[in-house]
Amino acid sequence: MSGHGFHVHGPHDHEVENAAQHGDKDRFAGSIAVMTAILATIGALFSYMGGATQANAGLYKNNAAIKKTEAGNQWNYYQAKSGKQNLAELALVLVADERKPAFEKEIERYKAEKAEIKLAAEKLEAESRAWDEQSEAQLHLHHRWAQATTALQVSIALAAITLLTRRKGMAYGMYGVAAVGVVLGGLAFAHL
Repeated sequence: MSGHGFHVHGPHDHEVENAAQHGDKDRFAGSIAVMTAILATIGALFSYMGGATQANAGLYKNNAAIKKTEAGNQWNYYQAKSGKQNLAELALVLVADERKPAFEKEIERYKAEKAEIKLAAEKLEAESRAWDEQSEAQLHLHHRWAQATTALQVSIALAAITLLTRRKGMAYGMYGVAAVGVVLGGLAFAHL
């Protein structure tokens, strides 16, 4: 039909054509849309860091439990040596004088072995505490990243409301909540 020189425009076609010819752009909507994309990108990075710190916290807590179990094993070994030492001390009282030097040597050997075992157990307990502290630090960072991500998600929701209501005051709220999210992310990045 338009090949015959006759063409019918709808109201929408006329507006699109006018905007294309005259560059009529909605700067308000465009700036909010760009800010939303930026906030979504930053939020994705914060979310990734939150997940990574949560995984680290779990891994470090697992390492702490392993070291605690190893320390428990050492303390059980220590108790076994104590029991043997106690039996040797009892035997020292009960045996004839000519056999006492052998039991005295045994008692000294058990004392020396227990001292080494005790050092190993205390070292493992210290390692367990260190892993626990690292886990707690990672968990704190996870919460900070999660707070930052949540603030950015709220600001993105405010951006959508801003576009729908076309209220510039809502845009200030969006920017304010976004700033809070970025500050929280900065604190997490600084390990605070």
